[in-house]
Amino acid sequence: MLKQRILSALILIPLVVFGVLNLDGAGFALVVALIMLLAGWEWTSLAALPHQTARALFMAALLVVLMLIWQQAQVEWLVNTVLWIAMAWWLFTLFWITHPVLGADPSPQYRIVKAALGIGLLASAWLALAVLHGRPDQGPHWVLYLLVLVWSADSGAYFAGRHWGRTKLAPLVSPGKTWEGVLGGLIVCLGVATGYARFIGLEGAVFASLVLVSLVTVLFSIAGDLLESLLKRQRGIKDSGQLIPGHGGVLDRIDSLLAAAPVFLFGLRWIDL
Repeated sequence: MLKQRILSALILIPLVVFGVLNLDGAGFALVVALIMLLAGWEWTSLAALPHQTARALFMAALLVVLMLIWQQAQVEWLVNTVLWIAMAWWLFTLFWITHPVLGADPSPQYRIVKAALGIGLLASAWLALAVLHGRPDQGPHWVLYLLVLVWSADSGAYFAGRHWGRTKLAPLVSPGKTWEGVLGGLIVCLGVATGYARFIGLEGAVFASLVLVSLVTVLFSIAGDLLESLLKRQRGIKDSGQLIPGHGGVLDRIDSLLAAAPVFLFGLRWIDL
């Protein structure tokens, strides 16, 4: 299993970096949309949609939403509205994580809520990444920074939690995660954010603002991870899929990014950066 994880990472990471830096805006948006559709198919399982017709309707709805958003991606008020809604969804998710019994019953009402939530989270993350990549001030580099930030913080949390983890973060949702791991992830985030802010020449309040936005982004990325863990626990499954050898499904790889992308773009706009 470990060899598979390492091999998959060695193949996927260079491909991701190459795509982020070399695809134009439309090409990048298309590739990310395909990834979101794959993740959407896995979400239909997490939402416990009962049959293939319901799953097909979910996928059709997700595709339509992505297409409609793409047609209006240059409209500032629409982008800002989607980001505000995404922030509200993730604040609700924080509440949900602390009340994990909510949605455990696979009733039609909860299935509909989970399906709608999935479309919203996948679409808002896709829009955030596409808009971020399309920024005139080295947009691809901002996307790469976001990915490195999330990956680094996740690795820092893993190693800190493994070596020093004692206090459970959310034992009913993800027993392996600890507050010590969160602290480790935030320390790594602080180092990455500080280094990048200095690299691009930021100073003073703008420097501090980017570091703060990065820290908040990592905190929400943890919420994204916990949300998927909650949904998997409610469904009684270990992985969202088996598409990536050693890593599970697509959602297992992008769960943190679903929260991090809209929060990061929202934060950059909030501080006028």
